[in-house]
Amino acid sequence: MVGILGVKLGMTQVYTEDGKAWPVTVVEAGPCCVVQVKTLDKDGYDAVKLGFMEVKEKKLNKPVAGMFRKAGVKFFRLLKEYPAAGLNVGDFLTVERFAKGDIVSVSGVSKGKGFQGVMKRHHFSGGPGSHGSMFNRAPGSIGASSYPSRVWKNQKLPGHMGSERATVKNLEIVDVKAEQNILLIRGAVPGSKGSIIEIKKES
Repeated sequence: MVGILGVKLGMTQVYTEDGKAWPVTVVEAGPCCVVQVKTLDKDGYDAVKLGFMEVKEKKLNKPVAGMFRKAGVKFFRLLKEYPAAGLNVGDFLTVERFAKGDIVSVSGVSKGKGFQGVMKRHHFSGGPGSHGSMFNRAPGSIGASSYPSRVWKNQKLPGHMGSERATVKNLEIVDVKAEQNILLIRGAVPGSKGSIIEIKKES
């Protein structure tokens, strides 16, 4: 299933007919232009390459700009390839491919949290918080004694948190504003405001 690229604009809330408030993420999705079509005969597989966010030619290197000129399309900042067939160079994918009630998965780069301890990073409960415990937010014992005389691999320890690709599945499309290229998706999606995300229908 070919997805569509978009920009996370932020979050708001909408009210249902029975008065419930739903948190929704506002996404400006597309239009995405088909800039290249790969075929089984020529490339060994069927795929389409989509371009998103127009830019000036001077902001691209020569090989990439040459690909756009050869295809006869505008210049785009982002490229994403999907296994697909049946589309032609110059076709545009818009939010009209989605409808209210569709279930989608959204992928993006999660917010970076920097270096974090085990309680924030791995949800450890920690130790007692009072009465002079001296064991509050530490990870505790992590290894054996004489054997193996080292820390086992894959221990849950403090370290860098976030800033990695994440996918949230089974999110519902609450509304589609085709004239503004806007999707309202129920719930939160990865990334901060202004980050690039990828939306795909659940098969």
